Amino acid sequence: MLEAFEATPKLFLLLITALGLVLGSFFNVVIYRLPIMLERAWREDCRNFLGSTEESSQDTALSLMWPNSFCPHCTKPIRPWHNLPVIGYLLLRGCCADCGKAISIRYPLIEMLTAIISVAVASKFGFSCQTVLALILSWILIVLSVIDLDHQLLPDAITVPALWLGLVASIGGWFSEPEWSILGACVGYVTLWSVFHLFKLLTGKEGMGFGDFKLLAVLGAWLGWQMIPAIVLLSSTLGALAGVTMIVLMGRDRTKPIPFGPYLAVAGWICLMWGHELNTAYLRWIDLAA
Repeated sequence: MLEAFEATPKLFLLLITALGLVLGSFFNVVIYRLPIMLERAWREDCRNFLGSTEESSQDTALSLMWPNSFCPHCTKPIRPWHNLPVIGYLLLRGCCADCGKAISIRYPLIEMLTAIISVAVASKFGFSCQTVLALILSWILIVLSVIDLDHQLLPDAITVPALWLGLVASIGGWFSEPEWSILGACVGYVTLWSVFHLFKLLTGKEGMGFGDFKLLAVLGAWLGWQMIPAIVLLSSTLGALAGVTMIVLMGRDRTKPIPFGPYLAVAGWICLMWGHELNTAYLRWIDLAA
């Protein structure tokens, strides 16, 4: 079976497309449920710490696997054939089959985005261990980006395992050597930690969350310290352009914080795919400028 996929690139990419759609559907569940699960856990921890005798909330039990997918409006279970990636949304014409309320188009968009990114990764790295690892990192970045957009939160439940996985993956030397990976994690964390404290010292305000430090450490662990400058430059540029666009064209409140995680994730993914080419082009430009 593996030989067939290796010998037939189109069949391999078709499999990756299907896998991306299915996992994109699951990522929608993670994006919706994980923040709720974390909030409930934090409340329970606070009650225990304070010794509160207040009874715990009687919320419906919730995990990533239970209960089955349901409509966020009427909480009715979604039928299996309506839960098919993208196809289910089209069959329902974007509305719940029970209450008739609109289902966010974000769900099929995330499914399609996951499939597109997965195919791009598989096309870049081919039938290899690099593809498996690059897919895992890409999927992690997708989930973290959307959660951060929704809640301005980059959960430790994702970033910490991703950091360790990046360090372990460096043993194979696919994207970074172990010493570069360890240094990358340290440099990534300290870079944004330093920016955070310098900004706070100068303005008295917090410019970013601690999750951003950890996400850059994750990218440093996966890609090595050499990619940190490119990631910081790219993410800052993307964030500035997006921020100015939202303020000028969309009338966004200047005082409203903008999550930085998605821009770090996009920059990290670009460096995963074309980082060496970007670094090489930059060094050549420096030589010409000199």
